[in-house]
Amino acid sequence: MKATFFKSIRFFALLFLLAIPLLNFSQNIEFTKENFPNDKDGLKAAVKNLKEGNKLYEVGTFMYSEALPFLLQANTFNPNNAALNMKIGNCYLFSSYRTKSLPFLEKAYSLDTDVDPEIDYMLGQAYQLNMDWEKAIKFYKQYQQKISGDNAAAKSEEITKRIVQCNTGIDLVSKPARVFIDNVGKEINSPYADYGSVISADESVMIFTTRRKSGEEDQPQTEDKKYFEDIYISTNNNGKWSQAKSIGAPINTSGHDASIGLSPDGQKLLIYIDDGGDGNIYECTLKGSTWSKPDKMNKSINSEYHESSSSFSPDGRTLYFVSNRKDGSFGKHDVYKVTMGRDGKWGKSENLGAAINTPGMEYSVFMHPDGKTLYFSSDGHKTMGGLDIFKSVYEKGKWSTPVNLGYPINSPDDDVDFVISASGKHGYFSSFKSTGLGEKDIYMVTFLGAEKSPVLSTEDKLLSSANGAVKESQVAPAVDITSAQLTILKGTVTDAKTKKPLEASIELVDNSKNEIIANFTSNSVSGKYLVSLPAGKNYGIAVKADGYLFHSENFDIPATAAFQEIVKDIELNKLDVGSKIVLNNIFFDFNKATLRTESTNELERLLSLMNEISTLKIEISGHTDNVGTAAYNQPLSESRAQSVVNYLISKGIEKGRMQFKGFGFSQPIATNDTEEGRQQNRRTEFKIISK
Repeated sequence: MKATFFKSIRFFALLFLLAIPLLNFSQNIEFTKENFPNDKDGLKAAVKNLKEGNKLYEVGTFMYSEALPFLLQANTFNPNNAALNMKIGNCYLFSSYRTKSLPFLEKAYSLDTDVDPEIDYMLGQAYQLNMDWEKAIKFYKQYQQKISGDNAAAKSEEITKRIVQCNTGIDLVSKPARVFIDNVGKEINSPYADYGSVISADESVMIFTTRRKSGEEDQPQTEDKKYFEDIYISTNNNGKWSQAKSIGAPINTSGHDASIGLSPDGQKLLIYIDDGGDGNIYECTLKGSTWSKPDKMNKSINSEYHESSSSFSPDGRTLYFVSNRKDGSFGKHDVYKVTMGRDGKWGKSENLGAAINTPGMEYSVFMHPDGKTLYFSSDGHKTMGGLDIFKSVYEKGKWSTPVNLGYPINSPDDDVDFVISASGKHGYFSSFKSTGLGEKDIYMVTFLGAEKSPVLSTEDKLLSSANGAVKESQVAPAVDITSAQLTILKGTVTDAKTKKPLEASIELVDNSKNEIIANFTSNSVSGKYLVSLPAGKNYGIAVKADGYLFHSENFDIPATAAFQEIVKDIELNKLDVGSKIVLNNIFFDFNKATLRTESTNELERLLSLMNEISTLKIEISGHTDNVGTAAYNQPLSESRAQSVVNYLISKGIEKGRMQFKGFGFSQPIATNDTEEGRQQNRRTEFKIISK
């Protein structure tokens, strides 16, 4: 089966095809004059519809959607034919509206319990999809007792698996997760299929896949008479999504183009391209307001097999992706990862192992911006039917046992394309619902504990079978979603004088290891940047642009720190005489002038600047808070400034190009009445004297 087909109907039909044997129906459905004694035209129309419906039906499951309208028309003239009702029910089982199969299959069974040897199996599936677990189990067991033939063992194993799914469904529905599920609205969803949403870490951008009509007169269509996949984009302004629009060329083409991953800062987009059936992952980069042409990722990621879903780690140096390659695999599709080396090239791919991957299918992978929490879909772990969404955390060198996110996020059908914001407040996924705006819509999950009180949804019955207020005993979240341990740092980079946005490189350093762990770039048009800082590290951040003094920040985030979002607008000063900056990543031992090893990267940046501009002369100044006497603080601040100068001298910088001064607490830049203010006052500054 071609990768485009897999991609465009991945929610339902394909996985169902893989899961069960093809059914063979040979029942004769006849319409006679006795059915329509006074309606010759009705008889003629019914026979015509039946003939066309049967013709399409016999082609195979992929034509059931085409056969269904004809069979339904025929059924209006003869609604009491068991075989016809069964065929309609089976068509619905392979459609986007599978729950509609139940009344037709029930009708067929009521008319003739022996209408077909597979009727018990079909009814089991229909009841499972409609969450009537006990009836599903009843019909599965009836079918299991009748199984015979060459494939009896495999069929019996499949039925046993489905009975386990039903029991899992009973358990999960009895203790639903505390969530609300809302359609994201007409700004994003259309009357056509909308799915595959990816978001920036702060939910400011959503990019998704759609099969909508674009308005072009000659817009191409596929063999199933649907429009090709295109990628659309929407931005979030004060909690409201803008009207989605096409992301345009060069990303969208006349063929299938689908969104599958987005970097936390929204500057790098991963897309899926069919490539003639093999299916590969491509990368696009946002340059200002223009996206680059899709660049096919290398052979460490793409293979001769099918690569589909993918997700960046927060530092952009690890890529998680899904592939059905055979080497070292555990099942049909597995989750892999690949890490970028110091040379900027992707290394060898690595299977995530048996903790994540199963003999079944793993799909739709997403790495949270905390860098350790993985979300993915699977039919091999404990599900309530089809693909369910799971969570696993990488700690102490191994992945935790995947946990089902629970009902109503998961359903008896396939649940995929789950992404979640950095805060853990909102998740997004695609689903078919009777009240949706189109064939398939994008929905937002709100994890309670935020702005909404726990009141039940009357339409989807998301928390219980009864309407009204929720009692604590009624709800028991299966998974702790909202305890994201990271800091989102974002803002804009501008020229300090003109206030114009700047494209600047942003270097992220692990100060404890003196190791550069990531590099980012602010947007050249907007100046915006976003960096995800997982808890448990002391981070140094350096912002640099040609012709400007670098700017540094320090964030020491304890491992136990809760989620926070910090907006930090950065103004860069030109390399002009008199310009100065605070060296926020220069550290000294307590009450001493001894430079700590965590200062190395900051000192090296200063050294590079002195080497790049050989005529540059500078002043290093030391400052303290007002704790202690002036007689104590002034010489301490001077000694610390001298330590920085001595370091540069030791690296070959001429002594005559530098001077140092200590100002004690005589030049505060913040209040000394708080610890935060005193911390800002304890600083080392750098100023240009001449150039």
